[in-house]
Amino acid sequence: MSTEQQNDRYERGYAALSEVANGAQDAVIDGLADIAPHMGRYIVEFGFGDIYTRPGLTRRQRQLSTVAALAALGNAAPQLRFHIGGALNVGCTRQEIVEVLIHVCVYAGFPAALNGLTAAREVFESRPDDTPFVPASDAPDGDRFVRGQQALADIDGDAGQQVIDSLKDIAPDLARYVLEFSFGDIYSRTGLDLPTRELVTVALCTALGTVGPQLRVHLHGLLNVGGTREEAVEVITQMAGYAGFPAALNGLAAAREVFAARDE
Repeated sequence: MSTEQQNDRYERGYAALSEVANGAQDAVIDGLADIAPHMGRYIVEFGFGDIYTRPGLTRRQRQLSTVAALAALGNAAPQLRFHIGGALNVGCTRQEIVEVLIHVCVYAGFPAALNGLTAAREVFESRPDDTPFVPASDAPDGDRFVRGQQALADIDGDAGQQVIDSLKDIAPDLARYVLEFSFGDIYSRTGLDLPTRELVTVALCTALGTVGPQLRVHLHGLLNVGGTREEAVEVITQMAGYAGFPAALNGLAAAREVFAARDE
């Protein structure tokens, strides 16, 4: 690759990183100068120049998906704080960020969600001049089970019901919890629309790398609620930078299966 091409990638990546970091981009690069200066260049050229600037997802979608994935992984608190700030810098609201982190509890557990919310609080407190945080509304009143059944049907259709049915002979109570809590309480909250919830779910399931069946269900779900195949492929591709190439390759294999099934 020519120096000119390398410079083009770097310049494109630096501009994108500047948008996310809001003036603090040099701190990211300079912080590696004494130990791995080439890593700083890779982050700029690949992470932001190649991946982040691709079409297919908005800046807001990319940042919310990254926040969800890093919170679910639970092992990258500095990077999570950086991307929470980055989400604010590209126009996401505090409410949307908090909703994403609440959503994480369904797939990565309460500790991961609580740690994510702690990171969000730290970022919010460091930015007192931003728009104040207004919590989203809870799920509406009514029967949680019925509400969860309807949400599951709207999002995942038959695939979701198959998951519930598969638990009846071994853990029927867990099936009820999936409906009442995951879909009746969490998915029914305001603050995020369903396409965004499904997009961040695909991102974090890809990053976790251990939930192939659930990833396929939610790839279907993303498409069922108005997401596109391009968005699915883009968010999985982005996970190469945060969870590694194996996670992204496995995610794309799942996407290929889902697309083929829908084409049939």
